[in-house]
Amino acid sequence: MPANRVDVTDDAAALLRTLAADHGPLMFHQSGGCCDGSAPMCYPAGEFRTGGSDVHLGDLEVAGVPQPVPVWMSAAQFEYWKHTHLTIDVVPGRGSGFSLEAPEGVRFLIRSRLLSDEELAELA
Repeated sequence: MPANRVDVTDDAAALLRTLAADHGPLMFHQSGGCCDGSAPMCYPAGEFRTGGSDVHLGDLEVAGVPQPVPVWMSAAQFEYWKHTHLTIDVVPGRGSGFSLEAPEGVRFLIRSRLLSDEELAELA
């Protein structure tokens, strides 16, 4: 399997199916500490404007979600996280009012691990 920087748990994938059915195509932007700590923020695709100061970490392919879900992070924050693999998960609790899952009584969060030397070489 090719190396990647981002993945999603089964629980988060189930929530993404619900959110996509309600809101259409989705996207994530990994917050840099404003508003809700450093939580992954889920938006309708295109609602959060990305630009040259953002890094595209990859696209989540989720069964039952018609379009891949792109995941972005600010370039400055990426410098701190570039050696990690990020997994988007969901837990009970109140998240940010800006992220689509907030009314569901759950919040997305990031679980991380260091990338292996082989993964880093492949992603370089």
